[in-house]
Amino acid sequence: MSDNRRKFLKKASAGAAAVSLPMLWPGVAQAQWANQPEKGAKLRVLRWKRFVQGDEDQYMANVKKFTEKYGIDVRVDNEGWEDVRPKAAVAANTGGGPDIILSTNDDANLYPDKLLDVTDLSEYLGKKYGGWFPGAQAYCRPDGRKWIAVPLGCAGSMMVYRQSMVKAAGFDAFPKTTDDFLKLFKALKDKGTPGGMALGNATGDGLWCNWLVWAFGGMLVDKNNKVIIDSAETAKALDYGKELYANFIPGTLSWLDPNNNKAFLDGQISVTNNGISIYYAAKNSPDPKMKEIAQDIQHATFPVGPVGQPTESHLFFNQMIFKYSKYPKAAKEFLRFMMEQEQFEPWLAASGGYTAPPLEAYTKIPLWTADPKVTPYRDAVKNMRPAGYAGKLGYASAGAGADFIVVNMVAEAVSGSKTPKEAMQRAQQRAERYYKV
Repeated sequence: MSDNRRKFLKKASAGAAAVSLPMLWPGVAQAQWANQPEKGAKLRVLRWKRFVQGDEDQYMANVKKFTEKYGIDVRVDNEGWEDVRPKAAVAANTGGGPDIILSTNDDANLYPDKLLDVTDLSEYLGKKYGGWFPGAQAYCRPDGRKWIAVPLGCAGSMMVYRQSMVKAAGFDAFPKTTDDFLKLFKALKDKGTPGGMALGNATGDGLWCNWLVWAFGGMLVDKNNKVIIDSAETAKALDYGKELYANFIPGTLSWLDPNNNKAFLDGQISVTNNGISIYYAAKNSPDPKMKEIAQDIQHATFPVGPVGQPTESHLFFNQMIFKYSKYPKAAKEFLRFMMEQEQFEPWLAASGGYTAPPLEAYTKIPLWTADPKVTPYRDAVKNMRPAGYAGKLGYASAGAGADFIVVNMVAEAVSGSKTPKEAMQRAQQRAERYYKV
């Protein structure tokens, strides 16, 4: 190996921001793409607001590269997760709005007939970059054939904790079982350093409620899409949840996605569930106190419950092109360009690991091992259960998720506003309106 090549390899793997060498996957030779954007094309993109600044900065840098290469103006609007969903629904119903919308979970299944078929694009990307993980396919190819959206990845929901406070509570390592998890929360409360997780209608952080129900064997629906949330297994999950909630910091019933970030960085809580944005904010802050917190932060996967296997639930991101777009070829070209390694890898790196990749190839980049604190987020798409587990995704699962049925049930039961039985019955009735027999 020459000295120049050795130096290049060393530089390429030096840190998370480095772009690795071209990946030679078995299918790369078969990945053929031919698409000519429409002349005079202009695009509008609506996406969720960034939780880490590097995401938005690099995304817009990539947009600029696209415009410079193709001469296509791209307008990008940013809205909160809770606002993107209704705006996407309005666009679908009225037949007008952004050409491309980046949304969450299986929103694409709310209006599949309004979306452009992106099978050719998705198959090209899958062949070139090692294949799509099953969870990503479940959300964007619900019938197993046609792709109605292009997967972007997911914000991994991991346990974020202050290592010093967990150790002071008597735990040398983060608990791996729900029994020890409860013991930790009790010990942290006794020490005056409680934990807390969102119980409001939080699009991302409320997904821990899926984990809770699944960890004890409960499910909203079975594999035949029959609603079975009112069950003995769910009741056990809710009983456990009541004990857990009793040790939360007060106020979590109204928490939305930003609240636990603020509470953690303010030193009000020592453990929560979140994407990597808390660590990212602390690490990149000029405040010495934040730097100290960053050094103390660790990440772990959720503990395993009585079912004996992981039951991870993460916030999935999709990319939808609407049929009403006057420039469908330009829209496809934009998504292809943004997902290619030259753009996608720097975006992942600039985001600090906030988005876990949906394609196998992108789990191999230096980002995921340069900082061990980032590594737990790498396989979130690979390991996640779709929000509609164990049923088939579609309009019903998308509607039930958008209506926060599971989150509301957990909040009602653990807070005591309803008995577990009453909360389950209400969830059962609400879900059955979507999963009509």
